[in-house]
Amino acid sequence: MKIGIGLPNTVPDTPGKGLLEWARQAEAAGFASLATIGRVTFPGYEELVALAAAAGVTSKIGLFTNVLLAATRDPVLLAKEAASLDQLSGGRFVLGVGAGGREDDFIATERSFHDRGRRLDAAVDLMHRAWKGEPVAGSPVAIGPRPVSGDAVPMLFGGYKPAAFRRCARWGIGYTQGGGTAESLRELKRQVEEAWKEAAREGRPQIRALVYFALGPGSEEKARAYLDTYYQRPQIADSIPKTSEAIQQTIAAYEAVGCDLLSFTPTSSDLDQVERLRDAVGAEVLAAV
Repeated sequence: MKIGIGLPNTVPDTPGKGLLEWARQAEAAGFASLATIGRVTFPGYEELVALAAAAGVTSKIGLFTNVLLAATRDPVLLAKEAASLDQLSGGRFVLGVGAGGREDDFIATERSFHDRGRRLDAAVDLMHRAWKGEPVAGSPVAIGPRPVSGDAVPMLFGGYKPAAFRRCARWGIGYTQGGGTAESLRELKRQVEEAWKEAAREGRPQIRALVYFALGPGSEEKARAYLDTYYQRPQIADSIPKTSEAIQQTIAAYEAVGCDLLSFTPTSSDLDQVERLRDAVGAEVLAAV
């Protein structure tokens, strides 16, 4: 199982230079990927812009959105932006998307909340046609650029309903769990694999997961304040790993259920969190993957 780290793009008051230094240090530490989370109605850095900036100061670390609310976006522009990031990063980008669950993000973008699943399906279908070079949405020519692979930007899908699993099987390279436990991932993974088989897909779906973390003095208080602001649920901080031992236990639990990449998402933008997580995971573990 590979180990990734999130960018603190939604941690309030994260300086731009600090975000770039975080990306540099994450790559130097040996993490497999940098991931973003994101909402519209929250004072954070937009995900694709943050990952484009991170791509510019790194050369090999993977990049993915975990997840981006595609139903709040214009699908033509999203197709162009995702393919641009894919090309500019040298094929390191994976577009993780979900339907979204907070109505205020849709109100702010003047899009309907109640038909978001249907619109997400239509958007992803359009994006794949655009990536293949087909003219879309009335354009007389292909909107480009073409993805590195030629046909599509690799996609992950998040969500907890059958529609999300069907999207994985139809368009994705796999599934990403946006929160929960290793045990809950076990059942989600089973359903994704079942949908994959029903769609007659070859191989197997990639499985990724997100876990928040907070390490070192004062980190728990910062985690509680951040999670209260972001989710209005400060109690989430009670269950996240806060020690090296808890990090190791979390890794073992997710590896046991067959997770392919576990992304530890920060609750503070203090740069020492990168080093602390590296030490908790173990340099030898990061080097091995």
